[in-house]
Amino acid sequence: MDSITLEMWTSAIVLVVAYVLIFSEILHRTIAAIFGAVVMVGIGMWMGFYTQEAAILAVDGNTILLLAAMMMLVALLRPTGAFDYAAVHITHWAQGNPKLLLIYLSLAVSLISMILDNVTTVIVFAPLTVLICRLLKLNPMPYLMAEAMLSNIGGAATLVGDPPNLMIGSAADISFNSFLVHMGLPVLVVWLGTVVLMLYLFREQLSHSGEDPKTLVATHAIKDARGLKRILFALAIVVVLFFVHHNLHLLPAYASFIGLTVALLLLQPDVEKLFGTVNWSVLIFFAGLFIIVGGVESSGLLELVGHWLGHLAKDPAMLMLTGLALMWIAAILSAVVDNIPFTVTMIPVILGLESSGVNIAPLWWALALGVGLGGNGTHLGATANIIAVSESEKSGMPEARISPMLWMRTGMPVMFFGLILASMVYWLFFDMFTTA
Repeated sequence: MDSITLEMWTSAIVLVVAYVLIFSEILHRTIAAIFGAVVMVGIGMWMGFYTQEAAILAVDGNTILLLAAMMMLVALLRPTGAFDYAAVHITHWAQGNPKLLLIYLSLAVSLISMILDNVTTVIVFAPLTVLICRLLKLNPMPYLMAEAMLSNIGGAATLVGDPPNLMIGSAADISFNSFLVHMGLPVLVVWLGTVVLMLYLFREQLSHSGEDPKTLVATHAIKDARGLKRILFALAIVVVLFFVHHNLHLLPAYASFIGLTVALLLLQPDVEKLFGTVNWSVLIFFAGLFIIVGGVESSGLLELVGHWLGHLAKDPAMLMLTGLALMWIAAILSAVVDNIPFTVTMIPVILGLESSGVNIAPLWWALALGVGLGGNGTHLGATANIIAVSESEKSGMPEARISPMLWMRTGMPVMFFGLILASMVYWLFFDMFTTA
């Protein structure tokens, strides 16, 4: 299969139309995603490349349920005053300096994203960030965008930081330590470069100091110490399970629901009110996107891209070039479609090259870097981005709203700058990437 078929063209057109509707905001993103999903399934059934059953299987239940569980845990944490307490202390560390605040928040989410997954980290930090900015009378937009993008970069460094990393690690039998050793250097270089670029791109928004943080301590303290201890205990269970879930063969969503169950039993909240805190439009939006991308995958288009790369990699002299090509293609596609289907498609292609005598180790690292960095390009490129966009809309602050075009104006330079830095590290230290 070396040519593009009518089915591939059709699925690509449906994808493009859905994305135009989302980016242009002609329709609300959730309506556009539902419309695209219905059209993709209908056309796929008519042309014979997609079925209703395949569409249902394309929805990543692990991601949807993980998001729902973490949204409820954060909702249970909010009334205790923990966010207010943390907000005051972070503002004091930053001494009211908007630039320092961006660096501290970005560093925190990046480090935590190396331990938890980046989606969970942003779910916790996004409402906290909006609260901090309210206290200091600052625009939360640059902070939410920086947190999402730098959590994506930080999550790329470890085996558990991003779902595609787990898939790659499992397929290639890569340990946690090996993943960190190989990905640590490029991620560190990209992270430092991205922070500097962010400070430049948001220089206008970060030029005005906010409220004096010294006046905030007395009015923002823990409101429910007993409830806080119980919810923190439940969250601690989730964190521990996230660390070991691959050893126990537990899905992250199941781990999060274990913690949620503990929290519900200990706190016994108003369940109807709690379920009202779940951002259902975000969850339905993701379900629609999964179905649309599933149609593109079923048409064979992603597999065709993988075969093209496979032909290039069979020439040993072209191995480094193939790795760089894979990194950039993975990044660009991950900015448009979800990175999980592309990773799933590429894994068997790369494994198949090993039987041809190709050293596939450099391709694993190139794939991990590409899917990790590509998510920053658009607000649809990573789940963490959608959480940040949704929180900006819920903030009620017009200047905080992150539109698709606003994200692209910042995200595209960040993505390409990160890819250039990662490519330089990959080229200069290529020998390090030749082992897994």
